[in-house]
Amino acid sequence: MSIPPAAIRSRESQFPLFLLAVLLPLLALPFANLGGTPLQRFSLPIAVDLLTLQSIRTMPPWTLHRLGCFLTSFYRLCGLIGAVSIWLPFLLQQNLAPALRICVVLVRTIFYLVTAIRIIDVLASSGRVTSKSLCLGAAGYIHYGLTCGQFATLMQLVDSDSFRLGAMSSGEELLSRLSYFAFVTIGTLGFGDVVPGSPVGESFVILVSISSTLYVSLLIGLLLSRYIASRTRGIIADVEREVLR
Repeated sequence: MSIPPAAIRSRESQFPLFLLAVLLPLLALPFANLGGTPLQRFSLPIAVDLLTLQSIRTMPPWTLHRLGCFLTSFYRLCGLIGAVSIWLPFLLQQNLAPALRICVVLVRTIFYLVTAIRIIDVLASSGRVTSKSLCLGAAGYIHYGLTCGQFATLMQLVDSDSFRLGAMSSGEELLSRLSYFAFVTIGTLGFGDVVPGSPVGESFVILVSISSTLYVSLLIGLLLSRYIASRTRGIIADVEREVLR
């Protein structure tokens, strides 16, 4: 669905901040350990909350009258639930019921997925390419990897045979392990210590491999088309000024 250019321009100042926010979970994941030091316990929840907040600040609201208001409210509600639920393992000393854990990861996965789709929507509706839109394009690729990591975590919680996780270090979080696996997959590096463990896991890897290629191709295509269009308009304007002289 098309986004009004004015709505995009009003959010462009948030694009570099969104790129910074999407990098924070990557920096926090290696240190995430609910049984470790305060830095290890708090780093990932804080990073996820900052990313969630910046996602809401960056993505324009839907403009479909009543349906748009509903979609915007639903999106922000999912973000709020995801931001709060990331603290539950710490507050409950990791004693989350399996069903509750699946539910909170599902909500966070939906939020990440909608954000990834919305990034493409924003880039497709933007009429120009700037340094800020390039920041959003780069952030979109990283965010896609985080989204795949969330999906893989959800699958592993539903079916513990989806992936063979290898030798996890003491206190290592499942999300950290499977986010690493997701980035290895979309980066076409090949499998190492984490591999699919079931037909469902293998199907997930196929979908991630195909969709990551399409996602990057789509991002590059959108950015190039906008850049060429803006350059063409500039050349036409220069020619018209020369003709009028």
